[in-house]
Amino acid sequence: MAAQLMSLRDEPGRSREYETIYILRSDTPNESVGQVNSKVRHIVENMGGKILRLDNWGKRKLAYEVRKQLKGIYLYWHYLAAPGVVEELERNLRMWDNVIRYYTVKVDENIDPNARPSDMTDEAFVKAAETAADEEEIMTGQVPRSAFFEEEEEVDTEAEEEAIRRAGTESAREKSSEDKGDKE
Repeated sequence: MAAQLMSLRDEPGRSREYETIYILRSDTPNESVGQVNSKVRHIVENMGGKILRLDNWGKRKLAYEVRKQLKGIYLYWHYLAAPGVVEELERNLRMWDNVIRYYTVKVDENIDPNARPSDMTDEAFVKAAETAADEEEIMTGQVPRSAFFEEEEEVDTEAEEEAIRRAGTESAREKSSEDKGDKE
């Protein structure tokens, strides 16, 4: 990589804090999501950045059509880096076909990288590559429902009625004891 020009405002050994959100095509398989994430991770870390957080917000409906897509997979990155990292990252995001939109915001500057702990592990990167089905796909049956929806619990109506009856008698007792206290 080429040498980066530092701003005169940046102190040596300090970084800027950024948030980047990018949207992938909704038909992107989990393997491709993982590949894009590993490329982004490679860019940030090889240029001296530090990843603080990565979230896969899942598949969501877009506010308007973007590149003939009505839905997209949202990925959120929170990281510390030098200013040149953002330009390189966005240059790469522009080239990848799966990425339909991206946006980076500078949150803060002059941050000590050692003061910000990173809890990013390899498991977190693997988890961020897994995109769950959206509500519409589950309801239309395009994706099999989870075990949570398939299993129906049997309700013990007698136990429920007994609990309601006990609660009613307890509240009646409390009310009668309050009434006795008022009369005295």
